[in-house]
Amino acid sequence: MGRKRNKVGSKKRLVISIFVFLIAAAACVVIGFNAYLNASLAPANAADTSYVNVTIPSGSSTVRIGQILESYGLLRNPSMFRIITRLGDYDGTLRAGEYQLSPSMSTSEILEILSLGLGIQDTRRFTIPEGYTLARMADRLASQGIVDRDRFLELTEHGDFPFDFIDELPAGPHRLEGFLFPDTYEVFMTATEEEIIHRMLSQFDRVFTEEYRNRAAELGWSMHEIVTIASLIEAETRAPFERPMVASVIYNRLDIRMPLQLDATVQFALGERRERLLFRDIEAVRDHPYNTYHIPGLPPGPICAPGAASIHAALFPADTDYLFYVLKPGAHGGAHNFSRTLAEHNRFAREYHNWLNQQQ
Repeated sequence: MGRKRNKVGSKKRLVISIFVFLIAAAACVVIGFNAYLNASLAPANAADTSYVNVTIPSGSSTVRIGQILESYGLLRNPSMFRIITRLGDYDGTLRAGEYQLSPSMSTSEILEILSLGLGIQDTRRFTIPEGYTLARMADRLASQGIVDRDRFLELTEHGDFPFDFIDELPAGPHRLEGFLFPDTYEVFMTATEEEIIHRMLSQFDRVFTEEYRNRAAELGWSMHEIVTIASLIEAETRAPFERPMVASVIYNRLDIRMPLQLDATVQFALGERRERLLFRDIEAVRDHPYNTYHIPGLPPGPICAPGAASIHAALFPADTDYLFYVLKPGAHGGAHNFSRTLAEHNRFAREYHNWLNQQQ
């Protein structure tokens, strides 16, 4: 009997010990999680009381909002942002708009501001289409009363902007040509020309990722050269699916040191867009550095702002042996006939010009 009671007593003590251990372990987990959560909610930099203007575009998901806040250095632990928004029932409640936020704010404070729309400033929206030059951007923004045209262009040439790639760009009026990313932007009504340019450069910096920089190096080209090639693709291509093929023609010609002979570069040299480029137009700017009919290799820089698809095509061209292309008769969607030989190209060119003459 005594031995049996001892066994029962031992089992009870074991059960109690295990129970106590589990409670202690659970308490440690809870305490640890709370500590981790509190650390995640803490300000990204409590000592930095400066403010930054942050735009949350309409329709932004919680994930996208977290990425935007992270890009401005406003989150201590970006990976926890999604979890915190769910735990606090903020998911789906964060409002679009322009905010002034500080790294000294905790994540909870930022979420409260975004969910209530506190401090939203009046904003305006503008769109820069793909393929625009700096001059066309300035004209468009000035016509909408968003910038002073001369001030905008002066800053594109001489403004100081905190992006590493700026140091790689040649000086001059076309310094930022191709680097103000074409997109739809929402800015404060009081946004200055400098702030607008900064936003557009920041968007380019997000699009041209580290992977893209590595790919450019792998191809043996600088970022500036890749953006130049992308701008040629953008200006020469209207049918989206053709971008990688147009890229292949450009690279194939460069590989054999064949002049690019691109109409878009001559139009850039002329300073105006023409529906039909004539021989006398090409000769009018014969010695211009952007005249790729007479000057071999790439032009000195981009001729317009390429979109994401053209940048991707410049980095990942199609694998072809095409050297020529010309618009198809009817030019449905801007599609081209591609060819490998001059004889084949001339036949396609005659077909197109015969059709063109019939339209007159």
